[in-house]
Amino acid sequence: MKILVTGGAGFIGSNFVHRTLATRPDSAVTVLDALTYAGSMASLAGVEDRIRFVEGDVADEGLVDQLVGDADVVVHFAAESHNDNSLADPSPFIRTNLIGTFTLLEAARRHGVRYHHISTDEVYGDLDLDDPKKFTEDTPYTPSSPYSASKAGSDHLVRAWVRSFGLRATISNCSNNYGPRQHVEKFIPRQITNVIDGVRPKLYGDGLNVRDWIHVDDHNDAVWTIIDGGRVGETYLIGANGEMNNRDVIAMILEMMGQAPDAFDHVTDRSGHDRRYAIEAGKLRSELGWTPRYESFRDGLAATIEWYRDNESWWRPMKDATEAKYALTQKVVGR
Repeated sequence: MKILVTGGAGFIGSNFVHRTLATRPDSAVTVLDALTYAGSMASLAGVEDRIRFVEGDVADEGLVDQLVGDADVVVHFAAESHNDNSLADPSPFIRTNLIGTFTLLEAARRHGVRYHHISTDEVYGDLDLDDPKKFTEDTPYTPSSPYSASKAGSDHLVRAWVRSFGLRATISNCSNNYGPRQHVEKFIPRQITNVIDGVRPKLYGDGLNVRDWIHVDDHNDAVWTIIDGGRVGETYLIGANGEMNNRDVIAMILEMMGQAPDAFDHVTDRSGHDRRYAIEAGKLRSELGWTPRYESFRDGLAATIEWYRDNESWWRPMKDATEAKYALTQKVVGR
């Protein structure tokens, strides 16, 4: 199978490439990535000789048409994905997440290529902390940031191309990923690398915001389950029942790394910070038989901490610049 992976030098995409080559060694993988700050060839270390890498933009019509025309399946990970950045400048999110998706869809339509679209649970907005409900495939879209709005728009484009043009496409909306090769601007790797550096972790607001965590390998195994057996035109939610509030996640990281569980600082909350995400993945489990390998968040977190300890050369070059950026916007509360 010839697979085009967009965003394959980013966090989830690079892990997808590693996982694919480990579990499907006969696959021919092409990676298309613009190598913005969130993408790095270092994330493809160890497999670079087994893939074709193309540096380029998913909104480049000519390049995309050429690459899609040589593929059996397109797996579209490429996205601008950081909420804080979307509040500062929404324009890259519109170009990559909307125009880039449109460009890929048109190429897939022209060439009759199978297409899988990676999305997020953030398109559904958020839930109240005391609300027992979870997101399902039928939950209405209520995005609350430029990032989630652009991803919601891209999902709707995919559905329209399926209905209007018969595109062979599926969509997956996943809960918060964690694991190896995640940029240190993100919540879990930022806390882990701060502790490694002897710096107190930073917690937005009261820290009661709840996220539904899933290890990136479990997410990517689910993506292959959907590509192999999912029904064309269907949406599948991917989650591992990993709900936990941010304060408890930081406390667990500190405890597992030999620190006091309250050795963190509260910082001013960001604008529009969603309170709770929670995924109901029953359709994926019952229809396609998928189950996560990391049933325990603690086990997955332990493996993630070990990876960041063992791979300082991967994250160190981006750490200082990331913390300098945050220092301009975050104010420690009560100190």
